[in-house]
This record gives sequence, structure tokens and C-alpha cells, in this order.
Amino acid sequence: MRTFVNLGVVLGTTGAGLALAAGTRGAFVTLILGNAASFALCAVLLLLLPRCPVLPAPPQQRRWLVFADRPFLAFTALYGAMGLQYPVVSLLLPIWIAEHTEAPRWTVAALFAVNSLFCVLTQTRIGSRIETPDDGGRAFRTAGLLFLVSCPMMALAAYAPVWAAAGLVLAAIFVHSLGEVWESSACFALGFGLAPDHAQGQYQGVLGLGFNAGQALAPAILTTVVLGLGTAGWLLLASFFALLGAAGPSLARWGMRTRPQPGVAVEAAR
Repeated sequence: MRTFVNLGVVLGTTGAGLALAAGTRGAFVTLILGNAASFALCAVLLLLLPRCPVLPAPPQQRRWLVFADRPFLAFTALYGAMGLQYPVVSLLLPIWIAEHTEAPRWTVAALFAVNSLFCVLTQTRIGSRIETPDDGGRAFRTAGLLFLVSCPMMALAAYAPVWAAAGLVLAAIFVHSLGEVWESSACFALGFGLAPDHAQGQYQGVLGLGFNAGQALAPAILTTVVLGLGTAGWLLLASFFALLGAAGPSLARWGMRTRPQPGVAVEAAR
């Protein structure tokens, strides 16, 4: 799924770039109508999907199971916090490039292209190896370590001359994109792996709420802390991501210890 999201970003960025280059009313109207048509196409595709039968819940189980699942709620909080890495690319780094580095302004467009294309090309390759919650916990830690590397590289671009700054930013976004792939793969493995089959809907809903809460807070946090502190802010952000990632393996083990064992689940269903 994440692969198609990034492919959509590539296509959308290309269309927006062409419209900006043309600079005409017709180009912008075409862009808006094309975007509307893409939503209509998505709606049609959703209607074509087969209906899946609803799995019955085990007897005597509370309806909103997810709110009593402390490991999953902890993961939701961690994932929402780690989600700050997305606005780093879409918001924070473009402002940093424009106001604090000598890199050419086209570097902003290039970083979006590198980020999206890299994720499209590697998501399936990396994600296919991350299947279990334990895999997800380790992947979460790997993502944190990659962000620990990428954020200082972005900060250092402020101290480099023009072309060196551009090269440093692009190298940083390459490392950051690799971290994004590991992080999103960890989310799929933990988010679906820790959720009971009959309660996937409520679990994914809560996970989505946690992620969106982080995205809502991200602009204020990133612009205030990182842009306000400068290089120290980038180093603080890098350490924050690394600490979040380090909690991944322990959280995965905690989650697996609290899942119903197969034998217990069978007895409860009788």
C-alpha cells in the first residue's frame, strides 16, 4: 500500500511541476480536474473489491478490546511520535534548505523525487522480509538508527558551500528514505500482527488516530524546536527518533507475551 502512496506522490509532484512550469489558468484547472478524477477512480476501484465476511468475536469478550490492550496503545503512541519523520521531508527540510543553506532551490523538488522513487523501488523488497511482530520491532529500531544518521546530515548542509550542500541534502534524504521504508514496514508488521483477526477494524482505526494526532502536532513541534534551536534541534530530533526506535524490540516482545496463546483461544471459542 505504501508503495502506491509514494507512486501517487511521484505522479502528483510531476503534474504539479508541469502546471507550475506552464503557469496558465488552463494548466491549473486541468491539474485540479485530474486530481478530482483520481478520487473518482479510487472510489470505483473500492466498489469492485470483494466483500469479506465479518469474523465473530470470541464469547464474553469486551466490545472495544483495543482500549484494554496496553502494548498496542503503547505502540500507537510510539508510531504517532515516530511519524514526525514524514513532515521532516515535506515541511522541515524544505524550510531549512531555503532559509539556512546555500543549496539551489531546485533541491527541494529533487528531494521529493528521491524520497518517493526510493520508497517505490524498495518498499516491497524490504517489507517482504518483515512479517512478524518481532521482525517489526527490529525494523522499528533500524529505522530509528537511520534517522539518527540522516538528521545530522541535514543539519550539516547549513555549513557547506552550494553544491556540497545540495549533495549532502540528497544523501541525507536517501538515508532518511531508507529509514522511512523500515519504519512503515515495522508499522504493518506490528499494527496487523498484534491485532486480533476479528478486531482488525478497531485496531487499525486507533492506530490511524494515533498517527494522525502526531501529524497534527508535528508542524508546531518541528518548526518550534528544530528551527528554533537550529543544529542542536536537529541533533535533538535525531536522538528522539533513535530512542523511539530502540523501544521497538521490547514493545514487540511485550505485545507477543500478552497475545492469547493458540490453545487458550481455541478453548475460549468453544
